[in-house]
Amino acid sequence: MAASLFSLAGKTALVTGATRGIGQAMAIGLAEAGADIIVIKGASADTATRTAIEKTGQKCHSYQCNLGDKAAAASLIATVTADHKVDILVNGAGIQRRFDAEAFPDQAFDEVIQVNLTATFVLCREMGKYWIENGMRGKIINTASLCTFFGSVKIPAYSASKGGVGQLTKALSNEWASKGIHVNAIAPGYIATDLNRDTWETGDAAYLKSITDRIPVGHWGNPDDFKGPVVFLASEASSYVHGEILTVDGGFTGR
Repeated sequence: MAASLFSLAGKTALVTGATRGIGQAMAIGLAEAGADIIVIKGASADTATRTAIEKTGQKCHSYQCNLGDKAAAASLIATVTADHKVDILVNGAGIQRRFDAEAFPDQAFDEVIQVNLTATFVLCREMGKYWIENGMRGKIINTASLCTFFGSVKIPAYSASKGGVGQLTKALSNEWASKGIHVNAIAPGYIATDLNRDTWETGDAAYLKSITDRIPVGHWGNPDDFKGPVVFLASEASSYVHGEILTVDGGFTGR
């Protein structure tokens, strides 16, 4: 019984940002739990995600979409659902731009907000509409951040976008829980990915040590640490979980 709560057999998950890092690990984890996966990618020619998913025995479908393009993001769900029934939406795509706040360019700010927050909202809205109009239940898992809870220096746009994702998750959950739609988020802590490579690989040693020293488990996380949490939120195991922002941070926010 317990194992079946986490099974995603017969489900299909749409995952953005699935060609690298945390998004890729979440897509593979969902496939390992039995879901077919629809990978949304930008201009990447990457095939590693498809290969890994197909090794699990699950189907993998790919669609190209530039989430920085408002029109493309707005039409994505209609395009995909014309071909497939979708049960799970994972908003895993995200970008970051780093400048001193007093010199942060408008264009960079707008780019981050569009991909991280506006596209997340638009995909949630369109997927929610699809489920409601078709009398379906569904699961949405957004990607928040530690910056959902506190601001971080030199990344004001990223911090603003992730604060917005947290409140968006709660707002949509409040409105859609009664309709059978779960809306939750995962907030990664310090994870060794390309997004923050400049910190964990070549950053200031003292700053890096100050981060690691605050993490109770004593080390940064890796993308595979997100397989379990995303399967939990996508499965029946989380049937009474709504509006939750689940931190996966090695205990960082507990200090």
